[in-house]
Amino acid sequence: MPTFVYVTASGDDKILILSQDEDSGALEKMDEVEAEGRPAPLATDPDQRYLYVARRDVNKLSTYSIDPAMGGLSLSGVADLESDPNYLATDKSGRWLLSAYYIAGRCAVHPIDENGIAQSPPVEWRTTGPGAHSMQTDASNRFAFVPHIGGGNGVNAIFQFLFDENTGELTPNDPPAVSQDGDLGPRHYCFHPSLDVLYFSNEQGCSVTAYNFDPDAGRLSAFQTVSTLPSLWRGRNSCAQIRINPSGTMLFAPNRGHDSIACFLIDQESGSLTRTAIVPSEPVPRALNVDPAGRFLYAAGLDSGKLAAYEINEAWGGIDRIGTYEVGREPMWVLPVSLADGQTE
Repeated sequence: MPTFVYVTASGDDKILILSQDEDSGALEKMDEVEAEGRPAPLATDPDQRYLYVARRDVNKLSTYSIDPAMGGLSLSGVADLESDPNYLATDKSGRWLLSAYYIAGRCAVHPIDENGIAQSPPVEWRTTGPGAHSMQTDASNRFAFVPHIGGGNGVNAIFQFLFDENTGELTPNDPPAVSQDGDLGPRHYCFHPSLDVLYFSNEQGCSVTAYNFDPDAGRLSAFQTVSTLPSLWRGRNSCAQIRINPSGTMLFAPNRGHDSIACFLIDQESGSLTRTAIVPSEPVPRALNVDPAGRFLYAAGLDSGKLAAYEINEAWGGIDRIGTYEVGREPMWVLPVSLADGQTE
């Protein structure tokens, strides 16, 4: 199965397509696609046949068909948006596209038609509050969460919803939101692949919080918060995305300011975290991701326009840089995808 890495170079209005060498993790540029209007968040459907891209300066949502052999992109549809989303994800059925809106203070659910094209208007255009930053459903596809940053720019809470996969409708859970212990500013999150645990990166708190997840009620309860920074750091910093490897043994969160990636080992019984390394990164590592095989991590420097490649090393609980690539101005998203070569409709 070939693996390709898609990167949005927002400052250049392009989506880069890079092929990965599965043995070394090295990348080679294959192509680039023009995407006017500052392309930023990316998502694929569960079968990885379609790529969804939000173009934030023009409030457009583009759907691309993915060539399963070469990773190429063909534009198949464009939908109008009410505002500019900073996060996209499909639900587990692939019938709905979820999105969060930082400035508008909303979340949305757009239908996806039988041809894989995201449609407007959304079936949900729900007010939550300023600073909404991401949205996903759990493995059962019955619950969704929308975290909001703090720091005076957001409501500093995680909204909890019931999700109806038949209609795309959201219903506030009880309670409707998880308050924060201090101005943590939950931003992005990931699910542990086998434990009922979620991990949130805290933008203002410069930390990661682990939450127990009740799979029957869809509620979260925090049980641990660990800093992403060295104890002596006193400079400005904020956290951005958060990623977990497919086996659920390691977690990664970037520091914007300290310009590093914090690495954590995960206890496979409790889900608790132990910070094991803080590794230098490209300046302002806003976007990062782990390849589907779980061997390599790719992190983009928003200020440098470079993509750093690392090999994940569980033996010492860190990552070893193996390469650096020019990708263009303001890289905003990194999405590795493994495709079934020769896949057909």
